Amino acid sequence: MNVLITGANGQLGNEMRVLSAKHAGHAYFFTDVQELDICDEQGVHAYVRDNRIDLIVNCAAYTAVDKAEDNPDLCDRLNHLAPAYLADAAEACGATLVHISTDYVFDGTAHVPYTEDIAPCPNSVYGITKRAGEQEVLKRCPRAMIIRTAWLYSEYGNNFVKTMIRLGRERDTLGVVFDQIGTPTYAGDLAQAIFEAIGHGIVPGIYHFSNEGVCSWYDFALAIHRLAGIDTCQVSPLHTDEYPAKAPRPHYSVLDKTKIKKTFGIKIPHWETSLAECVKQLNEN
Repeated sequence: MNVLITGANGQLGNEMRVLSAKHAGHAYFFTDVQELDICDEQGVHAYVRDNRIDLIVNCAAYTAVDKAEDNPDLCDRLNHLAPAYLADAAEACGATLVHISTDYVFDGTAHVPYTEDIAPCPNSVYGITKRAGEQEVLKRCPRAMIIRTAWLYSEYGNNFVKTMIRLGRERDTLGVVFDQIGTPTYAGDLAQAIFEAIGHGIVPGIYHFSNEGVCSWYDFALAIHRLAGIDTCQVSPLHTDEYPAKAPRPHYSVLDKTKIKKTFGIKIPHWETSLAECVKQLNEN
């Protein structure tokens, strides 16, 4: 197959690039905005057509949650309109689309893990635009697979893990919210799940993926410092209202992964296991 990976310079895109070496049976086209502006409708159609793309994995998104509140138009173009263009291009060429979405399509008021059949109810610009993108993809490309994920981190780009390590080494004290509950997701594990789904054969629909287990951001920070060998920084738990942010955060965003595990036979590591691997990679680099 000819496989197009958009957002190739991001966290997930970079992990897809690394793992592609183990799946060498396909021809890969790794693009970021310099190679393909996914907000350019005609450009997207031409690229997919001219390169005879069979599968698109859309890893591109506007993910600056707070900045999105001040830049709704740009956020909408990347998270809503661009996926629609990719879906149309895929449909026109008979290609399949794997589109990455987010836990922010929910408002986080639940108390049990979110399954795929729970109605979305986003309450931020980021969440609203990501949900709109999902709807366009499903409407325009019936062969599409949507994967919602949460709390993504990796060795690449900016993320919570790298920030906690940096701040832990710079500061004596640090406050992290303890009343937002979810599950960290190692981008390498999500990339692996995507390749397993491709190998199995894409089954259209919406799926949830994160690592196994549950924690708060506070618990996550403590685990990061422990694994990174940081013991000189005192981490204290904060309430959400003590750490004001422009965009509302889900208080509970645990995703139920039953569907993706059963459909594709995927085994998902616990978040602490994957975090240890990521921190090890960061220390070695």
